[in-house]
This record gives sequence, structure tokens and C-alpha cells, in this order.
Amino acid sequence: MVRVCTACPRHPLPGSKLRCSGSDGDSDSRRAWARAGAAGTPQAGAMAGGGAGAAKRLGTLLSGLLECGAFCGVIFGWASLVFVLKDLGYFKDLCQPTATPSPNRTLLPDCSGQDEQFSLVFTIGSFMNNFMTFPMGFIFDRFGTTVARLIAISLYTGGTLLVAFSTPELAVLLFPAMSMLSVGGILLLLTNMQVGNLFGKYRSIIITLYNGAFDSSSAVFLIIKVLYEHGLSLRAMFLFMAACSAWHLLRTLFLMPRTHIPYPLPPAYDYGLRCPGRSQSYRTYEEKRPPGEAGPEETPLEPSAPRGARGDGDPPGVSFGACVCSRVFAWHVAWLSVMQLRHYLFIGTLNPLLDHLARGDSHLVSTYTNAFAFTQLCGVLCAPWNGLILDRHKRGENPRPEGALGALADLRASVLSLVVTVTLCVLFSVCAAVPVLPVQFATFVLQVLSRSFLYGGNAAFLAVAFPPQHFGKLYGLAMALSALVALLQYPCVALVRGPLGGDPFYMNLGLIAVVLVAFVSPVVVVCECRRRAKELGAAGTPLTAPPGSETPAEMPQ
Repeated sequence: MVRVCTACPRHPLPGSKLRCSGSDGDSDSRRAWARAGAAGTPQAGAMAGGGAGAAKRLGTLLSGLLECGAFCGVIFGWASLVFVLKDLGYFKDLCQPTATPSPNRTLLPDCSGQDEQFSLVFTIGSFMNNFMTFPMGFIFDRFGTTVARLIAISLYTGGTLLVAFSTPELAVLLFPAMSMLSVGGILLLLTNMQVGNLFGKYRSIIITLYNGAFDSSSAVFLIIKVLYEHGLSLRAMFLFMAACSAWHLLRTLFLMPRTHIPYPLPPAYDYGLRCPGRSQSYRTYEEKRPPGEAGPEETPLEPSAPRGARGDGDPPGVSFGACVCSRVFAWHVAWLSVMQLRHYLFIGTLNPLLDHLARGDSHLVSTYTNAFAFTQLCGVLCAPWNGLILDRHKRGENPRPEGALGALADLRASVLSLVVTVTLCVLFSVCAAVPVLPVQFATFVLQVLSRSFLYGGNAAFLAVAFPPQHFGKLYGLAMALSALVALLQYPCVALVRGPLGGDPFYMNLGLIAVVLVAFVSPVVVVCECRRRAKELGAAGTPLTAPPGSETPAEMPQ
């Protein structure tokens, strides 16, 4: 039994009451649809009747891209900021005298304790970036966009102010500062990914584009490093970042919804503050809806139940618990966790790794650090390639099937994305294990490709594989569980510093084997697609596909 809206199975009528029934609807549904047809129902993409126009939607898209690309993932440019903090003397008291000469025959202090402290700051910050996504995702799903963004802006502003007023004597402020920056940034990203719902068949491309911009924002710390080398103070730059919170606030009020952007998009949908006299928006419709009655956001037109999520006697809506207990979600979390651990270890230990390979040559370390940060700017260019893979079945002469068939087509399209992402991470891990300095240029390129595919693919997969009303919670839970695995980076760093004598070669070999485990996830998704196709074939197709599209019997098993 598949849930459909009684006003119209594809285009809900603005101002009408939406109720849910079986797969064929009831007599009221047919009468409502007939009246809509006689009156000339507006199409979903037309934005008729005073809805948000193309200019407003484009403004929302571009401003969100700027927000993600300039603020959300700055913590992942940590290697560039560490260079500045070391020069300012943060944690300098942890350096010890040593008799080991450098290439220019001067004695260098042993600063492994300082490196471990900086690594710990990044470990905690990156852990909070993921772990706190689950409660923040719950807040986003429960209270809506405005509340979530106000929390994010407060955290981000507090984090930038803590860095601005920190000193070498108050270096401990870096711990809460980086955590607040990372949590505020990921929450801003979470509220922005729903913008893809405004653009229909380009939804996955926009989700991956935003995640690519999130990756590229790590270059912000490179800009700070370059400006610092040209005489600008660290305090002035972070005070400017704190002042940018006013822009985040204005965007929250005028270019974002109060609750959520629904998918599929209703006709005449509008959002943000607007002048009186405009036509009713979806938000106004929600507020007028009788208490307890389900609206489009709570009644997805395209439910996609993972294995074990729905039995023959279960209600059409898929519960959050059923999604979490599915094999698809469990292996997807493993897919995300092992590759994220590989990336976090590389970023968190890049500065000491370059120092080890360059034999203490600070000029070489600076050059390679800049090269790494510059490659991060390409994340926003690489991520949409994954979106094109995910949305490739939506292009062409035959339209994408609706309902359960469409959800199955989306899930099938995600398999190639999952495989390509793992392959890129394996190649990146192999290059990272080569202890030759020039090879690290190739490592940087593969790292940004792999990372942009990883996070964009993670968000897009959860959006197509599970019901949209659980997206925030599932995204947050996946990130939180992967954060627990990411805590292994600190003992890995201690292992390199201690028993391995500063040489990460053997640890890198072990990480290649760990990353190979991620190939299990696409295999599980393929099995799930076959199971769903068989169920749809046995049930005689719950939703009728449009003319020219495949029926379940025609789909490959």
C-alpha cells in the first residue's frame, strides 16, 4: 500500500486539505482531481499564483553556495591554520631541546608534543563536527530551518570570537573554538541541502554541489595564512568572520523557509519574509492546516523502504527506527566511516607528515601546505560530477517513473556513485602511503576528488534511499556514528609518534585494507534493488508508471 494525496497524486492543490489513502485513492480523491483538471491545475514547476520566482530561487541557490563555500567547512583547512599558530607560538612550551641537526646544520627542537596537541584540537573539532550532527539534525527536523540556523549562527560567531581573542598563553581556547566552528558549519550545510528541492530533477546535483562547496571552504584558512604572511593579524581576520554572521542572519530571514522546503514542490510555493498582499505560501498553508492532519512534508509521495522497514501489515509510513535497523543504512555508515577516518588522519597529520618528508625544511613544508590548500578549492568543481552520476537516469527522452518505481530508479543510480567513491579513496590511500614528497601532489588531487565524492554522495544517497521526513535525523546519525570511528585517529597518531618512530608507512598500508571494506556497501544496495524489484513485480506495480517507462517485470533483476 503506497500513500498518495487525495487532492492530486502528483501536484497538491494550494489551500486544499490533503489526506492519505491507499494506492488508488478514494472517490473524494477522484472528484478533487476532476475539479482540479477542470479548473486548470498549475504545474509543479511553474510556480504559478505568486510563488517564489526564478530570481528568488536562483538567489537562494547562489547565496547558499557562497555560504557553504566560505564558512561551513573551514576546520578542514586546519593544516594552513596550524602553520600560522605555530609561528605565533601556540603550544610552544611543549617543544623540547634536541640534538638532531636540520639540513642547514642548525639544531631543531623536538616539537612532537606540540604536533600532538594540534592534532588533538583537530580530532576533537572533527569529532564534534560529525557527532553533534545527530542532535542538530533532530532539531532541524523537529523545529525547522529558522531555529536550526539561529543555533548555527550563534555557535559559529562564538567560535570565531574565541579564536580572535585567543593568545599563545590562552591556546586552550582553540579546543572549544574549533568545536563551535565545526558544529555551526555542519548545521548551516544541513539547512542548505534542502535547497535542492527547489530544482526538481537537479536535486542530487545541487546537494553534491553544496557538499563540494563545503569541502572548498577549507581553503579559507589558506587565505588567512597568506594574509597573515602579508602582515594582517589573526585577530582582525577572525573578527571579520564574526561580523559576517549578520549576512547569515539576513539570509535566514529572507532567503530560507521557516520550516522546510517540501519535496516534491507544491505549486505556488514561497518562503522567507515577504511584503503583505502576496499570495499564500506553503508556510501559510501549513499554519492553517487543522492540528494532527498530515501535510506534504509528512506524507512523501515517493516512499522508499529499506529492507525490513515495512511488512505486509505495517502502515505505509516508514518509521525512523526501521530505517536505522536496515542493512542498507548499517553498511552505508560503515562505507562513510572507514573513508572518513582515512581523510581525517591525512588532514590531521599533514603538517608533521610534510615536515617528516621534507626533513624539517620549513620552506618546502609551506609550499606543499599551500598546494594542498589550493587543491581544496576544486572541491566545489568536483562534487557535481557525482551529482551527474546520481541524476543520470533523469535525463533523456523517457521521463523518470513516479512513486515506488522512481525511488527504485534513484537507488539503482546510486550504486555507481558508491563504487566510484570507494575506488577514488583507495587510489588516494595508495598515493598517501608512498613516502616520496613529489608524489604528494597526486595525493592532494585524489584526496579532494575522493572527499568531494564522499560527502556529496553520502547526503545524496540518504536523500534518495530513505523517506525525506527522516533525512535530518538519518544524516545526523550517520555522521555521529562515523564520528565515533573517527576517534581512532588519535591513537593512530600516537602509534606513529611512538612505536613507529614518526614513520606512518605501515599505518598507511593498514588503512588501505580498511578502506577496501567500503566496497561491501554498493553490493548490499544492489541486493536491495533486486529485492524491491521482485516485490514490486509480485505486487503488480503499486504505482502506475508513466507511458514509456519500465514496468517492474521489465527491469533487470
